[in-house]
Amino acid sequence: MSLTQESLASIPTSYATVSIGTPQTPLPEKLTAIAGGAWQGIELGFPDLLSFASQRSGREVGPQEFDILCDTGKEVRGLCDKHHLKIVMLQPFSNFEGWKPQSEERKDAFRRAKGWIRIMESAGCDMLQVKHLTASESLFWMLNSARQVGSSDSPTITTSRDAIVSDLKELADLLAPHKMRLAYENWCWSTHAPDWKDVWDIVKTIDRPNVGLCLDTFQTAGGEWADPTTESGLIEDKGPREEMENTFYQSLKDLSAAIPAEKIYILQISDAYKKKLKSSPDESGLRPRGQWSSCLRPMPFDGGYLPVVEVTKAVLRTGFRGWLSMEIFDGGPAGTDQRWKDMHGYAKQAMQSHKRLLSECTAS
Repeated sequence: MSLTQESLASIPTSYATVSIGTPQTPLPEKLTAIAGGAWQGIELGFPDLLSFASQRSGREVGPQEFDILCDTGKEVRGLCDKHHLKIVMLQPFSNFEGWKPQSEERKDAFRRAKGWIRIMESAGCDMLQVKHLTASESLFWMLNSARQVGSSDSPTITTSRDAIVSDLKELADLLAPHKMRLAYENWCWSTHAPDWKDVWDIVKTIDRPNVGLCLDTFQTAGGEWADPTTESGLIEDKGPREEMENTFYQSLKDLSAAIPAEKIYILQISDAYKKKLKSSPDESGLRPRGQWSSCLRPMPFDGGYLPVVEVTKAVLRTGFRGWLSMEIFDGGPAGTDQRWKDMHGYAKQAMQSHKRLLSECTAS
């Protein structure tokens, strides 16, 4: 499918609230900055919702205090209406699928799901992002990033594909009466389903009309093309570079051919800095790609090196013309700069990056 400027002109734009400021930055200030950058929608990060609820209440609000969180969701909806922003998606809902039947963890997962649906109703949001991770992987991410939410590790988790599919079918059926959708995403350091083919297979097996994919340029290129533990920054254990790249670009062709456009709900955009990391997990057990993801993901054309344009083109060649959303975790090339002196300027710069990305997608 050829890509023209005209065919991409109507693509809506979104910006993740967890991708600007810090977890302590008041959500209204984040929304003002995002709106000032001419973005049309937001991914509402649950950590930002929790933080805003705590600021409103004058105390720390827990993740299952759903009455307070629903009231806060209504206020966020009002703020977004004021700024002409649509709440595209609530994210990230993790550690849901795979718990053993009748376990307390599984009961808690469904309690959380019903609570999040209430929040989505209050906020006027119709899409839930579900992250695919095992319990231990979610724990490591939770411990290493205030931006993400997950439950604790447990021996009662399973990686059984049948169990995962069954749980996600139940979640989809909980969402359906509310006309809500489930956007399923892989993380490239997962041991069970690290790439788009894995989660696409799960989505196909779920076979529900309200279940689709949340694709991500970082998760795709960072898992199939790049490796933060090598000197080159590229995957080196799959033969010569030419062979690796041929495999990667064939994967992108497969993506374009295999996934119907209507089964892609959102494409998240970010790049990655080239920074060599140790090949072993950190002190908490988080794998190198997980460490890389947490604070070394700038916007495109701002110091990164991933083939973001090529991944974006592959998704657009499916016919997808839905939300393109900036989800960036930019701590600078060293991963330590979190000063955020100019959120307004950063949001405007990100919009220019978005426009350049679409322009380069049509350049050849």
